Amino acid sequence: MKISIFKTKSALGAKAAADGATLIRQAIAARGRANVILATGASQFEMLAALVKETVDWSKVVGFHLDEYIGLPETHPASFRKYLKERFVEKVPIQEFHFINGENDPLEECKRVGEIIARHPIDVAFVGIGENGHLAFNDPPADFLTEEPYIIVKLDEACRRQQLGEGWFKTLDEVPDRAISMSIRQIMKSRFIICTVPDSRKAESVKNVVEGEVTPDVPASILRQHPRTKLYLDARSAALLTGKL
Repeated sequence: MKISIFKTKSALGAKAAADGATLIRQAIAARGRANVILATGASQFEMLAALVKETVDWSKVVGFHLDEYIGLPETHPASFRKYLKERFVEKVPIQEFHFINGENDPLEECKRVGEIIARHPIDVAFVGIGENGHLAFNDPPADFLTEEPYIIVKLDEACRRQQLGEGWFKTLDEVPDRAISMSIRQIMKSRFIICTVPDSRKAESVKNVVEGEVTPDVPASILRQHPRTKLYLDARSAALLTGKL
């Protein structure tokens, strides 16, 4: 894992987007197209705002969605489909983006998107890390073993409180307790992983991911076993790191 620390989250987002765009262009040059994964949440605001301004032939890019709440309509402010359409899909000329529909039968939806992604080896995954160390919606203890590309997960209270704290819901009771998530092993199949983690509320999680054990109790710690992961931090999210980077 390569770690870069920036003074501000805007600088972090700009560099993560620039590096990711370079990898996308390289994939298009090598194979004629690129397959990418996009994350959501407050940690991705600056990166996505920069990514849509990058010079990329988006007509040759196929996009995939990391996770979505089960039962939440797309019109809800917290819908990740809504988030990605407004912040990415409607801003670039991408012609193929595969959303997770959390209003469909969950098992059938996992099967549907799983069959699609199996035909599209991922070149670049843009991800984040949760306050509880989750990767996508794989809360601790995460399943490191399943080979299913998408799985149904139960969200723990720490994860749900993060969603509340970020302002997506008015009360904790409104936050769904189940979601469809891309699995850990599917994320780890990506050729490159761009992991963007700003803000002081992520500092403890970052410390556990970078300096603790690789364990399902800190799901994102698995990223240390991926040979081409880049972790982008700002001064606040990196504040508790003690090791020499």
